[in-house]
Amino acid sequence: MTSPYTRLETQLVHAGEPSPRIQGAVEMPIFQSSTFEYQGEARYDDVRYLRSNNTPSQVTLHEKLAILEGAESALVSASGMAAISTTLFALLGAGDHLLAHHCLYGGTHDLVTQEFPRHGLGASFIDATRPDTWAVHLTPRTRAIYVEAMTNPLLEVADLAAVVRFARSHGLISIIDNTFASPVNYRPVPAGFDLSLHSATKYLNGHSDIVAGAVAGRRDLVDRIRHQANLLGGALDPHAAFLLKRGLKTLALRVRFQNDSTLAVARFLEAHPRVRCVNYPGLASHPQHARARELFAGCGGVLSFELDGDARAADRFAQRLRIAAVAPSLGGVHTLITRPATTSHAGMAPGERRSLGISDALLRLSVGIEATEDLIEDFGQALEARPA
Repeated sequence: MTSPYTRLETQLVHAGEPSPRIQGAVEMPIFQSSTFEYQGEARYDDVRYLRSNNTPSQVTLHEKLAILEGAESALVSASGMAAISTTLFALLGAGDHLLAHHCLYGGTHDLVTQEFPRHGLGASFIDATRPDTWAVHLTPRTRAIYVEAMTNPLLEVADLAAVVRFARSHGLISIIDNTFASPVNYRPVPAGFDLSLHSATKYLNGHSDIVAGAVAGRRDLVDRIRHQANLLGGALDPHAAFLLKRGLKTLALRVRFQNDSTLAVARFLEAHPRVRCVNYPGLASHPQHARARELFAGCGGVLSFELDGDARAADRFAQRLRIAAVAPSLGGVHTLITRPATTSHAGMAPGERRSLGISDALLRLSVGIEATEDLIEDFGQALEARPA
């Protein structure tokens, strides 16, 4: 989808907005209606209805997201997992096979390992940093390859250029969860991916007040996903659509600040004697640092780290923080800290988590938009404090 606006900051504010403005309103109003008058539509998916993802609030978001992603088409959904599950079930049928990044978000991992078998779908996990090991996992029914831009919570950076080449050479649909990068730091579709997925709950909205998802990419694939979404019913409601559109307008400002702030926090933590390790692609010590610099405009607002000590020591540290809230999720204006073993990856067996490098003591930090200096001072006092 094309736009008269060439720069991201202007696209975020103006792309997809109604023209002329509705009754002169600078901000598009909320269309709090599930039902619209019939206007002669011939196809089921074209009849305007909230569940059919074609109301004004939804269509405006579709157009804006398609332009931001450099994609032919886009679709919003009721959650990130709605976007992921609907996409995979739309593109894979009984007997089909998926190649999947070996360190997926916990909900996606559970979908692939627990729900796929119930529907006759197969999957193989691959080390997405080692392209030479992928071909052995191909089967005659492999249809797609699925990776994450940066993995949750270890911030591994896949060889994304190799994923695109591999998919094309083997006739696979290439799918990426771009939540951690956002279109500010990486645009997968212009880089060759067929589909880019988001938990729009995170950076796209950025205010921790809605749950939403998005998918953008090739029009023929998005049309298939939209039809599946209309049948499954995971539509985004009008008020959430309004809040997502509002949040998108400040995306570039927020993410660029978070890029810089998170790098500063990561450097502080890495230099502290009580911190055992820090996982952040912006650090020179990260194993995929060079790749991240080549791929991304910035490395985002999430890092993970381990202290010297066990899970109880990690919990005590988190409780001593004065600014960061101990809470799951990420990508918003508030700094949040969580222990993935108890939240995002709690559904995995402990042995599975350990095999992926996710220890019970690992902490994941999502840096918000508070003053960087205040955050560093807060982490400093929490690290220096001793248990009573």
